[in-house]
Amino acid sequence: MITSTSNGQVKELIRLMKKSRARDEEGVFLVEGPRMAGELTADEVWRRRIRKIYVSETFAAKRPDEIEKLREVCPLELLADPVFAHVSDTKTPQGILAVVKRREYGLEEIIGEDRSRAHVLVLDHLQDPGNLGTIFRTAEAAGASGILLSRDCVDLYNPKVIRSTMGAVFRLPFLYVEDLPKAVGELKQSGLTVYAAHLEGKNAYDEEDYTGGTAFLIGNEGSGLRDEVAQCADCRIRIPMQGKAESLNAAVAAAVLMFEVSRQRRK
Repeated sequence: MITSTSNGQVKELIRLMKKSRARDEEGVFLVEGPRMAGELTADEVWRRRIRKIYVSETFAAKRPDEIEKLREVCPLELLADPVFAHVSDTKTPQGILAVVKRREYGLEEIIGEDRSRAHVLVLDHLQDPGNLGTIFRTAEAAGASGILLSRDCVDLYNPKVIRSTMGAVFRLPFLYVEDLPKAVGELKQSGLTVYAAHLEGKNAYDEEDYTGGTAFLIGNEGSGLRDEVAQCADCRIRIPMQGKAESLNAAVAAAVLMFEVSRQRRK
């Protein structure tokens, strides 16, 4: 059992927890909590990507049978409670943390096997971690096939964002791209119709047909879509609003659009 915060493994965990560059260099991300750790170990593909699981002494004492099962599938390290609290990213540590190798996806996986049923969300310069986590959860619930993100979007691998996806990050393909307009062009070449959520939208969002391959462009929380991205759309759509609100939260707007796709395709 590791009992000192000066331990090399502990220092490395802290580095991975706090620095996105460290996570990028190692090609890993951190997953904390029994629910999400359980999803990792239950999935054969993700189970093979676990580098190591760290558990607190209290967690191990309360769940000895679970600890034995974990030891059978991946390397496991025991941490004294104060040490685990030191590395944890939460105010109330839940006693289990996994270091996981990232999974890489391509554009074909974002679109899915049936292009006529593709349902893609494209995020341009999104900056709020909570929005990104909520969008992932919502996208999975609405049946989206994948998510494209501009390279300057908030880091999905931030531990807070990972937690807020509630496991959707394990099941929904996603891809960061350097050139978002080029990637949107590839979606169009694949037969998807691209819609930009925009205040200057020609039609209300529920006046369009999303039963074919569809992609939505969602912009930055404060400034919306960049002009060069909005210009890539086949059509600009708006969400009609009452009152004095000028725009919706990015995650809320994405939810409205994605569930309209879901509604239309249930008919």
